[in-house]
Amino acid sequence: MTWKWRFLAADGREVSAAGYDAQQMFPSQSDAESWLGEEWRGLAAAGVAAVTLLDAEREVYGPMSLSPG
Repeated sequence: MTWKWRFLAADGREVSAAGYDAQQMFPSQSDAESWLGEEWRGLAAAGVAAVTLLDAEREVYGPMSLSPG
């Protein structure tokens, strides 16, 4: 299985984030979630409003807001 995050704008469209590889793959759900836990602030600062977790092309959950409050 390959896990990755889909980056979303506030209006729900897919976006890229400067300095982040939107195609970055993770070997496990846990690895993907740990990475997000470390990087969510930077993603938000780069214009990502929400993320969706994918297992291959299957949506696992999301969109999940990156807003701190």
